Amino acid sequence: MDEQTRTELEAAAFRALRDHLRERTDVQNIDLMNLSGFCRNCLSRWYQEAANERGIEMDKAKAREVVYGMPYDEWRAKHQTEASEEQKQALASSHPGH
Repeated sequence: MDEQTRTELEAAAFRALRDHLRERTDVQNIDLMNLSGFCRNCLSRWYQEAANERGIEMDKAKAREVVYGMPYDEWRAKHQTEASEEQKQALASSHPGH
């Protein structure tokens, strides 16, 4: 497989993951962190870092909008629920200091 095709396939996989996470608003970031070790915010940070490494100025808010499909505060107001004590304890155990 040539490099261009590999890059295109990786980009398609990223878009599929991004779109899946946009649709699954019932899945909270804390659950993603507890189960997989990353969440939507991680994905947006990686996107921002990749842009910045290529000389593209992008702040955290813009990167989050790419991943969430809307401003982060709007997504939180519409979809984020208060984390349970169990969720918080699981996060503290699996990701100290996060």
